[in-house]
Amino acid sequence: MTAFDLGRELNACRKAGLYRHRRVIDSAQGVALTVDGQRVINFCSNDYLGLANDSAVVAAFNAGASQYGVGSGSAHLVCGHSRVHHQLEDALADFTGRDRAVLFSTGYMANIGCISALVGAGDRVFEDRLNHASLLDGARLSGARFKRYRHGDIEQLQCFLAASSGAKKLVVTDGVFSMDGDLAPLPELVRATQASEAWLMVDDAHGLGVLGAQGRGVVEHHKLSQEDVPVLIGTLGKSFGTAGAFVAGSEALVETIIQKARSYIYTTALPPALAAATLASLQLLVSDDWRREKLRERIQQFRSGARQLGLPVTDSETAIQPLLVGDSHQAMRLSDALLTEAIWVSAIRPPTVPLGSARLRVTFSALHEAHHVDRLLCVLDKAWSQLS
Repeated sequence: MTAFDLGRELNACRKAGLYRHRRVIDSAQGVALTVDGQRVINFCSNDYLGLANDSAVVAAFNAGASQYGVGSGSAHLVCGHSRVHHQLEDALADFTGRDRAVLFSTGYMANIGCISALVGAGDRVFEDRLNHASLLDGARLSGARFKRYRHGDIEQLQCFLAASSGAKKLVVTDGVFSMDGDLAPLPELVRATQASEAWLMVDDAHGLGVLGAQGRGVVEHHKLSQEDVPVLIGTLGKSFGTAGAFVAGSEALVETIIQKARSYIYTTALPPALAAATLASLQLLVSDDWRREKLRERIQQFRSGARQLGLPVTDSETAIQPLLVGDSHQAMRLSDALLTEAIWVSAIRPPTVPLGSARLRVTFSALHEAHHVDRLLCVLDKAWSQLS
């Protein structure tokens, strides 16, 4: 046996119920998809507002491609920063109520780049234990000393902060936790960081567009300011329906990111056509209040029905509605049973979630209708009973 016995490792992954398969989609993103030749109702997308295939967004993408071509040609700091990139950054800064914003090609790159640009050797990073993998990796790559506090445990975080002697202290959290759907306790985090002269960084990937009176995310939901949350991360591949990410904050923060974030400096800029499409989706995200209202209706319909059926819903009030199963094999069986009934809900297993907490991650879109949710509940009830 060689040191690189990859086949053995893959077999162990299969036996543990942790092997992952890619399914092939033959249609545009939406509520109804054709997956591996089967027509299904989609309940596992992050396209919360239904903008990924909106006609106005598609038209803006096509117009952008006609004007700018397909590729951006280079990194932003070489020759890849187009006028439409700049317009989108200005629009995102205005949308989030911040001085400036800077675009990244992916949310993962935004998180690892931002953390590494702000802290390094001799500094301290503190993160919620259930943060997204990109945030955890960003802390590890930064070279700063890294500690994780128990999920939502402000008292433990305060103890860590009080005992820290780092030159700079950065507290990092998801705004909406991607696998649980619950919100970070931001007001308490603001008080804890300000009391210890730390900075607070919030990745609001799953809050922007759907939370707050105007969809400005978890920061607006809690009526907080740029001074309260100095570093805001947003992604464009969820509620915005496109792709990419951004960091928003003060003039000094954004210039620091541009000068120091390696994942910004050393990568090709996202296609200008995507920036043009995102400008269009941002306008719809702000103006179409009906999308948020309808999304809330579908969430409440599901939660009410699930409780009546005795399904193990969590306390989440967001578009992310996990059903805790526990065992990874059981979660896969449940997901497969739903798929045979043309309902697509992904099973989420370790290491994405802690051991013993495998689940179905049900997500909702503004394009779901009441009859879609009724069908989901009917199929879930039958499959859950058979599994039990």
